[in-house]
Amino acid sequence: MILTFYGCSSKNDSYAYRGPKPTPTMVPNGPINDSPAMHRATMRPYSIDGKMYTPTMVSVGDYFSGVSSWYGKDFHGKKTSNGEVYNMYEMTAAHKTLPMNTMLKVTNLKNNKSIVVRVNDRGPFVGTRIIDLSYTAATRIELVANGTGPVGIEVIGFAGVVAPAGSPKQSVVETDYLIQIGAFRSKEGATRFAQSNMNVNNRYNAIIKEGTFDNEPIYRVWLKGFGSEAEASDFIAKGPHKGSFIVRE
Repeated sequence: MILTFYGCSSKNDSYAYRGPKPTPTMVPNGPINDSPAMHRATMRPYSIDGKMYTPTMVSVGDYFSGVSSWYGKDFHGKKTSNGEVYNMYEMTAAHKTLPMNTMLKVTNLKNNKSIVVRVNDRGPFVGTRIIDLSYTAATRIELVANGTGPVGIEVIGFAGVVAPAGSPKQSVVETDYLIQIGAFRSKEGATRFAQSNMNVNNRYNAIIKEGTFDNEPIYRVWLKGFGSEAEASDFIAKGPHKGSFIVRE
């Protein structure tokens, strides 16, 4: 499914911005958009310039590295991909696949300066860049002058909230969409099958649901960990389990 994005684009005019700063009050600070409908929409696979992107779930503690860029006045006051209004003075960022409102610690690997930002947009769709920082976020880690730079990115929270220090590794909040990947009359068979489907793709885990069918016990094996119905459907289309289907808990 192709989504229309209103925020960060593939143009890089704003990366070289050196003009006068816009008035910070141009864009009113609104509430964080964390609605289920927004998450369903922004977790669907989408295409930009013929390339497919599949948003994925992540966990606190996950770490990535790559090239960061930034965007400023050209997008100031326009809608971001999650429906909020972009404010170049807010501590936000655009990422191609992370769930909206994921909290990130971003470190400039050249000077070791760090900031905390919230994902509220999609992008950047330029080369191999992995994150687009707001003007203020990029300024605080001295990334503006060069336009781009190497960064380390650590997931530190969700829903706009930073996880407390020492929190166990946890994934973004799951939906009630699961996938049934098997059904067994034998509990032992279901248990073995479930154990062989733990940590699938490093984020999905099997559970067993006991029930009855034709007045006899049945043990259904469900895979959980999906952030949206679209993510579950995408897994079925690409996954190894023939005949699997979505269930709602």
